[in-house]
Amino acid sequence: MTRPVPTSRVLTGNVTMSSGRTSGRYRRAGLMAASVARITLLGRPGCHLCDDARAVIERVAADLGVGWEERDITASPDDLREYWDKIPVTLVDGVQIDFWRVSEDRLRAALG
Repeated sequence: MTRPVPTSRVLTGNVTMSSGRTSGRYRRAGLMAASVARITLLGRPGCHLCDDARAVIERVAADLGVGWEERDITASPDDLREYWDKIPVTLVDGVQIDFWRVSEDRLRAALG
């Protein structure tokens, strides 16, 4: 079952501040003041594959001018239960398109 992903208008978690500090469940990034997040990266602290996924997502989001967000699965028992063995997980418009590795081609196609 696919759960809806919060958008910037209904976000209730903490966000990345201009100082770069992040706390809480969400880390906002890339064009978020101007657009709704279309891409969501589900990960957790210390995940090296999440670092790789983030680099791909940042590049694609910047190229296409779309917003993205990052959600820490350890902040939610439901997310942790559903995604602990799949991270990083990439969602586009709330639909899972990748896990473990992010395919730049598949991400671009999903956003196209």
